[in-house]
Amino acid sequence: MSEKKTKVAIIGSGNIGTDLMIKVMRHSQHLEMGAMVGIDPDSDGLARAKRMKVPTTHEGVDGLMAMDNFDEIEIVFDATSAKAHVANDAKLRPLGKRMIDLTPAAIGPFLVPAVNIDEHIDEPNVNMVTCGGQATIPIVAAVSRVVPVEYAEIVASIASKSAGPGTRANIDEFTETTSHAIVKVGKAKRGKAIIILNPAEPPLIMRDTVFCLVSAPDESVHEQIRASIEKMVGDVAAYVPGYRLKQKVQISEIPADQPVETLLAEGETDRPTHQVSVFLEVEGAAHYLPAYAGNLDIMTSAGVQVAERIAQKKETAR
Repeated sequence: MSEKKTKVAIIGSGNIGTDLMIKVMRHSQHLEMGAMVGIDPDSDGLARAKRMKVPTTHEGVDGLMAMDNFDEIEIVFDATSAKAHVANDAKLRPLGKRMIDLTPAAIGPFLVPAVNIDEHIDEPNVNMVTCGGQATIPIVAAVSRVVPVEYAEIVASIASKSAGPGTRANIDEFTETTSHAIVKVGKAKRGKAIIILNPAEPPLIMRDTVFCLVSAPDESVHEQIRASIEKMVGDVAAYVPGYRLKQKVQISEIPADQPVETLLAEGETDRPTHQVSVFLEVEGAAHYLPAYAGNLDIMTSAGVQVAERIAQKKETAR
C-alpha cells in the first residue's frame, strides 16, 4: 500500500502558481494537489486546474478556507504578491498551515535549498527569496565558504514574456529582498541585486551574473573558489536540471585605480584584491511556459524541493 501523500494548496493562478501545480502533479513523490486558488475566474491557471480535476476557487484565501477539503491541506504555497502574502499568512498560519512563500514578502526566514534547507525546514513560514536569488545566492555562498565576500552583486535577466503581473508588481521588493538574502544566506558583507526584463524576440533564456569582491591573492585559493562554485552548481542542478555555468569562472585582479571602496559595507576599510565573475544560465523545464522561462522553473523547483522535504520528514516521523 502506497504512503498517503501530503495535500498542498497553491494561492495564485498566474505563471508561477500554474507551473508549480504542474510540477506537483507530474513529478512529486510526496505531494498531491488539494486546491488551486485564484481571484480571476477566467484565469488560465484555474481553467487548467479544473481540466486536471484539481479543486478550485476564484474567491481567494476566504474561498480556500470554505472548501470542503480545507482541513486536509497541510502545506500552502503562496504565489501572489508580497502585499497579499502578509494578509494570507495572517489568516492561514494560525490554522496550522505550513506556508511556503514564493513572493518577496520575507515574513519567514530566507530559504535556498542548496544552501540552508536544514536550518529552516521546521519553520511555519519560509521565504523562497526570488528567482534571481535562488539562482545566484548559492554562488555567493559557495565563494563565502572559501573566503570572505566583501561585496556581492547579482544581475538577473529574464524574458519579459515570463514576467506576469505578480512578478511586475514585486519589482521593488525583488531588489530589496534579494539584496538582504545575499547578505543573510550568501554571507556577503554587502549585497546588491538588479533585475532586467528583457523584451527580446524570440525570448531569451534566463541569464544570471554574479560578481564577488574578495581578498584572495593566492592562486591556490582561486582553485578552491572554482571548485566550491562547481560543486554548488551541481547541488542546485540536482533539483533544477537546467541550471548551469555559461562559461568558466573568472577570477581577476582588481586594478589599483578602480574605486571599489565605495561598494564595501559601512566601516570596512580593507580593499579587496580580486573579483570573482560567474555567468549562469537557467533553462526551464517547459512545464507551463517555454524553456526560456528559467525564472519560473528555478522558483517552483525550489519550492517543491522544500515541500517534499517537509512531507518526507513528516512521513519518517510516523
